[in-house]
Amino acid sequence: MKALLLENIHQVAVESLEAKGYDVELLSRSLSEDELVEALPGVSLLGIRSNTTVTAKVLDSAPDLLAVGCFCIGTNQVDLAAATERGVAVFNAPYSNTRSVVELVIGEIIALARRLPEKIEKMHAGVWDKSAKGSHEVRGRTLGIVGYGNIGTQLSTVAEALGMRVVFFDTADRPAHGNARRMSTLDELLAISDVVSLHIDGRPGNAGLFGHEQFSKMKPRAMFVNAARGMVVDTESLREHILSGHIAGAAMDVFPVEPKAQGDPFESPLRGLDNVILTPHVGGSTQEAQEEIGWFVSGKLAAYALHGSTALSVNLPDVNVPELRSGHRLGFLHRNVPGVLARLNEMLAEQGDNVVQQQLATRGEVGYVVTDAAAPLSAGSLERLAASENGLWVRTWSA
Repeated sequence: MKALLLENIHQVAVESLEAKGYDVELLSRSLSEDELVEALPGVSLLGIRSNTTVTAKVLDSAPDLLAVGCFCIGTNQVDLAAATERGVAVFNAPYSNTRSVVELVIGEIIALARRLPEKIEKMHAGVWDKSAKGSHEVRGRTLGIVGYGNIGTQLSTVAEALGMRVVFFDTADRPAHGNARRMSTLDELLAISDVVSLHIDGRPGNAGLFGHEQFSKMKPRAMFVNAARGMVVDTESLREHILSGHIAGAAMDVFPVEPKAQGDPFESPLRGLDNVILTPHVGGSTQEAQEEIGWFVSGKLAAYALHGSTALSVNLPDVNVPELRSGHRLGFLHRNVPGVLARLNEMLAEQGDNVVQQQLATRGEVGYVVTDAAAPLSAGSLERLAASENGLWVRTWSA
């Protein structure tokens, strides 16, 4: 069994998978589509972060691939529909680096409000510029959070503890934390926020969400933070609004185009601007977060490959089964059409297979049923399932 981990995933993931019998290859960089096509035959588990894209072409070239682990929050870098159609499970870490991102954003908001980037640059140049001009406290300022999910809500709580007023906008129905207030429209939020911080996902509909129109509607001399996805912001428009003085400062941790490997050159129209913080996509890159992500995602990958559990998969039906300690297990991923479970149990009964326990879940166009039995399931049952018109795959496990 072979696992390929890319983009310098934490060593704890390597150790976790090796302890479960996997031969693990760890690379420090991402791979292109063509490189993945070459690398994946024979690989059953693939681990990536945000810079590797898993396309339908990549999945077609990986007949041995069981699962993809996104060692990060987002999964938009994986063609989830293609993965589902091919029965490849996709897992992520939706909570593990939340605190790390929040702490970075809070630090950047304070740094921008105090105009620390300029002060630091002058000090390194040997210039002593002791002045309060343009420097403000964040207490009493209004923070507008766009996207009120796991990160947005925690940021809301921490910002309130600093004395900030918090407003938020989300297309989903999210409950407010603390004294935060929901805004009915994005424009309403932009008009009253001293700081706007983005925490939305990378779905295609969010591409270019923030451009000239949105920056124009922001409060004059407001600040802007993006630690979400690079493709949601028009950086050329942001540059224009910073140069005009309408936006007082910005902090960007993500970019529309990012270097593939450590040390590669970085280009952005935001380079060289006053009171602009540029960081290399390190929102979740703390030792604590990366270790937690490494442990969490590798555990999900192993539980799926070794025991059939799809708990917290982002694309397959959620069937949370424990480690198989005795007996035998059958996993059957199929198209979600009426009567599949009835026909499955009919097949087992006809072959004399006795079911100990069974779990079924459906998600969209696919269903997944896990069946445990005390004795090995008959070859006849397995052959009939494998040949069934609605089946995507059949797998067995034995304790």
